[in-house]
This record gives sequence, structure tokens and C-alpha cells, in this order.
Amino acid sequence: MPSTALDLSSVEAVSRALGTHNYLADEGLATSVFLALTLQRPLLLEGEAGVGKTELAKVLSALTGGQLIRLQCYEGIDATQAVYDWDYSRQLLHLRAAEASGEAANRGADALENELYQERFLLRRAVLRALEPAPAPPVLLIDEIDRADDEFEAYLLEVLSDFQVTIPELGTFKAPTPPIVILTSNRTRDVHDALKRRCLYHWIEHPTFDREVAIVRLRVPQVAISLARQVAAATEAMRGMQLYKPPGVAETIDWATALGSLGVANLDEDSVRSTLGAVLKYREDQERVETSGMTDLIKAAVQRALGT
Repeated sequence: MPSTALDLSSVEAVSRALGTHNYLADEGLATSVFLALTLQRPLLLEGEAGVGKTELAKVLSALTGGQLIRLQCYEGIDATQAVYDWDYSRQLLHLRAAEASGEAANRGADALENELYQERFLLRRAVLRALEPAPAPPVLLIDEIDRADDEFEAYLLEVLSDFQVTIPELGTFKAPTPPIVILTSNRTRDVHDALKRRCLYHWIEHPTFDREVAIVRLRVPQVAISLARQVAAATEAMRGMQLYKPPGVAETIDWATALGSLGVANLDEDSVRSTLGAVLKYREDQERVETSGMTDLIKAAVQRALGT
């Protein structure tokens, strides 16, 4: 659980604490984080890419002082990459040393084989490291779980329900204090009900216009408020254009940073066209914006920013 010096005793306190690290959470997300910390339950966050799922885990690590342990999921990941493995090089050296000294013949093959599966030969991967004793509970980020296979999801069920891992050769490793576990998904596929049942769940929406302006102002304070509002408005408009990859908050921040670095005070066709690569990462999306009426987009964004 969080340090006693940190007040996370209510939803409002959690929201304020996240805000001190420039993370503006709405009431729903702040409530989910509060419940995850209070009930010591994993939290599954779903939403479009770039809405702040991974960033939340980083902020929680900074808030609580717990180490951030990140497990990036991918197709084909298994327990040897995520949970534990055996140090085969050290095991082989141990065998050779025993043979060279004559101990192998004295102790017998069975005894020597049993020695190979001791903790000193164990390689602790991200999940197992998150279960070890620590001054502050670590934050285990299982990022993009939707990219992993069904079999890996099934393997995680013991971790998510009991905060423990069973290693056949050594027994069960259980966390003395449960880590803070954040799972993220971009919903490229649905995760299974068995995994969802073990987690609290929250869908992170794209922020409202005013909240996105506030986020930009926090993360890119050198950008004028007028430009921040225009960028947020233009990004909001792009999300309604049925793009292949609608821009997230991360792209809004990147775009505002790029425009500010170029000394742009107000959006115009030249500045938007030259910096589209900061906010749209697919050529097809850029072409759609450019051919759908750049002037109308900018005009609508400026009007939205001015509240007219």
C-alpha cells in the first residue's frame, strides 16, 4: 500500500495526488485507482492508444515510491520471458565443476540434478521480481495484455488472484505485500473473462475539450493558452474524421510541443501541414485531413477554442 506520508484515503485525495504529478484524472478514473489501492486489486485499463494508460502506472510509481516494473507484452510471450527462467549457463558450469572435482561421481546423478534447481540458479523476470519484498510495494505494469496469447493470460491468473507464482521445482513464491498491478489493453482483441474477473476495470475515454486543454497546459507550460486551446480543438475535430488511428492525448501534447518549438502562435494551413507528423502517424490519415478541407478544420478549431 502507499506510504503513510501520502494521503490516498479518498477519491479526492487520489485525484489531487495524481495532479501533483501532472496527471489529470476524471472522477471515474480516480475512483478506480482509489479502489485498486484500497482493495489491493489489479486494475485493467482499456482505451484507445495514447489516452494515458501506461502513464498512470508511471505516476503511481512516482507517488508511492515503489519501483516500476514494466512487462511489455507481445505475441508469443511466455513464462520464461515474463515470470522466471533457469540460468542454463550457470547450471552447466556447476555440472562441469562437479565433474572436474570428482563430486559428480561421489554424490550421484540424482543429487547433482536436484542441485541445479536451487534459487541461486533462478532468473527472476518481471512478474516474479514484483512479488519480492521491497520497502514500498512495486508497481507492476503489464502493458498491452491484448497482444499476448490466451495461454499467457491463463498463466497470469494465479498472479492476479493470489499475488503468487508456483515454480514446480521450488514451490510457491507469494508476495508479502501485494504489488500495485496495472494492466493495459488497446483492445486489439478482447481479453478473457477469467482475467477480467480478477481485476477492477476502467475504460479511459479521450478527455473532454477543457480537460485536454488543462493537460496540455500542465505538460507543455511554455505554450500559450490560446494555442493550447486551438491544438486541443483541432485534435478533437480530427477524432471525428474516421481516421485509421485517431490521435490520443500523447499526440496532442507532442503537437503542441512541436508548434511551440517552431514559435507558432496561431494555427494556419502552413503550420498544420508541416507538423501533421507530430499528431497523425499514418500517411492515409494525413491525406484525409489535407483533402477534407484544411481551412475548414482550422476555422472550426479556432471557433471552438474561442468558444464561439
